[in-house]
Amino acid sequence: MFRYRFYLAWIVVFLAVIGVAGCASAPPKVLQEKATSSTYRIGPGDQLQIFVRNNQDLSVTVPVRPDGEISIPLVQSMKAADKTPNELADNLTSSLSAYVRDPRVTVIVTQFHGTYSDQVRVVGEAAQPQSMPYRTGMTLLDVMINVGGLTQFAAGNRAKLVRHVDGQSKTYDVDIEDLLNGNINDNVPVHPGDVVIIPRTYF
Repeated sequence: MFRYRFYLAWIVVFLAVIGVAGCASAPPKVLQEKATSSTYRIGPGDQLQIFVRNNQDLSVTVPVRPDGEISIPLVQSMKAADKTPNELADNLTSSLSAYVRDPRVTVIVTQFHGTYSDQVRVVGEAAQPQSMPYRTGMTLLDVMINVGGLTQFAAGNRAKLVRHVDGQSKTYDVDIEDLLNGNINDNVPVHPGDVVIIPRTYF
């Protein structure tokens, strides 16, 4: 009887150790914290409306070139990428002041791509894998709507979200299939630079 209890105790301890190890190796659920508010920064491919008050000839719509620069009348080339619209407006105001008395410049982003580091990317078994600009308050559901949901071969509840936290890359579990089936508790916030990886089902 003593030997039976001894072996039983060891089995219980062994199973407990396995359970703890399994929990330690599994990626944690993604945290529900909201991303800190960030001001939008212009990126290559963005479309900008530039208004110069009382000067229609200088008010134009321009794309941000792949090199991150723009050109407008009287300003042959200026870096726009990685700047906020207000910062770019201030820079254009300074440049135009050499030609125009008291220029007042406003910059509005009409088509968004954002800087590479601010984009949210979805790879794997999404209907339309893609990168998208981060929007304040964006959630996982917003992301999945943008990519058209899952493919028929997706293992949505084995998806991972990769996030840079304090200079380190961390991986979290996300239950996308449950979310798309109506479990709103799985609608976690996303952050600028997040990557969502959706694997293929095993069968």
